[in-house]
Amino acid sequence: MLTALTGVFGDRADAVSVAGRAASYEDVLGAAGAVAADLAGWGPVPAFAVTATASLETVAAVVGGLLAGVPCVPVPPDAGPVERGHILRDSGARLLEVDFARRAPSPGALPSARATGPGDPALILYTSGTTGEPKGVVLSKGAIIADLDALAGAWEWTAQDVLVHGLPLFHVHGLVLGVLGALRTGSRLLHTGRPTPEAYAAAAAAGGSLYFGVPTVWSRIAAAPGAAAALSGARLLVSGSAALPTPVFHDLERLTGHRVVERYGMTETLITVSGRAGGEVAPGTVGTALEGVATRVVAEPGADIGELQVKGPTLFSGYLGRPEATAAAYTEDGWFRTGDIAAVEGEGVHRIVGRASTDMIKSGGYRIGAGEVENALLDHPRVREAAVVGVPDADLGQRIVAFVVAEGVSGGELTEFVAARLSVHKRPREVRFIEAVPRNAMGKPQKRLLLEGEERDRS
Repeated sequence: MLTALTGVFGDRADAVSVAGRAASYEDVLGAAGAVAADLAGWGPVPAFAVTATASLETVAAVVGGLLAGVPCVPVPPDAGPVERGHILRDSGARLLEVDFARRAPSPGALPSARATGPGDPALILYTSGTTGEPKGVVLSKGAIIADLDALAGAWEWTAQDVLVHGLPLFHVHGLVLGVLGALRTGSRLLHTGRPTPEAYAAAAAAGGSLYFGVPTVWSRIAAAPGAAAALSGARLLVSGSAALPTPVFHDLERLTGHRVVERYGMTETLITVSGRAGGEVAPGTVGTALEGVATRVVAEPGADIGELQVKGPTLFSGYLGRPEATAAAYTEDGWFRTGDIAAVEGEGVHRIVGRASTDMIKSGGYRIGAGEVENALLDHPRVREAAVVGVPDADLGQRIVAFVVAEGVSGGELTEFVAARLSVHKRPREVRFIEAVPRNAMGKPQKRLLLEGEERDRS
């Protein structure tokens, strides 16, 4: 699975660097072997957990779990006691302390390790829990391999690349793509510790060719022209985990010469849709389905947007211990319900409009995607951020309310600006000015917080 650790790509002292600490593949394999030996000594356990800091210890833990055949549960290092307690209880995982300096006597020679196949669990990642307690998403080795190989093809990702990112190591983006992807393709990994513009720019001097970031990261880089210019020598810039604002896309293109490739996925599906290296890239789109993945949009009659549903080898094995929730996540004919609203345009290019729960607005008999209105608002030169929601309205069913971060423009001007670009019924009925759109650690807007404020205003 982790081809780089077999020696096929050779080795170097800085093959894997995390937060300023460098290690060779031999170092990683030795430390992972010590972890695997510890796990083998525990006897039968359903899983083990590690506090997933941005560190070589986390890398060794995840690789050690794969060697031992024991699924790893990465715990966010900033998780509070309630969240941490829930994850450990729900998974039945025992927390493992890792010392990267320890080495297995014979790395890879683990006669007591479990024999595992492609369908066996490799990771259990916990969802954000926006609708109740976080659920454990079980990801198999086979799903991870299928996804990484498909992405390597889409992004022309090879052992000649130097992958740069500073993303958390308890999400799909930072851990599966950003660590396991590097160890499968043989690309050198340079994790910056924190994803600052200065750190990303400094990585350019170390040969950075493939950069991963979330919209918050790219927005900050776009606001630092010197740092952005340093990335002009990169091969590919990739954004994910939330929609990249159109102004940021254009700013980065101007400063770096690159059109950022966006990709789409979920913890439950891994990455299923992406733009391609060397392909046509347009702002607001996330590309086409990856090899082996099928997608469909289920829309009401007459609508051009609907729920995106997917099938393919990258999908999760189920929610840990929750067969009812797993069954409910699929349609009767076997498609996974993403809960995201999308449109598919010419040549199979996907545009994600938003979440069904918060981003599908039904106003005056029309179905309106919040993302389309947000993109129109962001085209205004004085708008820095925008979040659009639907709130109850006695006449319309829902009315469109836009929360914007902007200066020197009125709400009426923004309403007219949108109406001039989209259908008139898609214009905001109300514009509220705020200091910042609330976001989570991955840069995703937290619209529920805006809606909670709206509910308080009505009460």
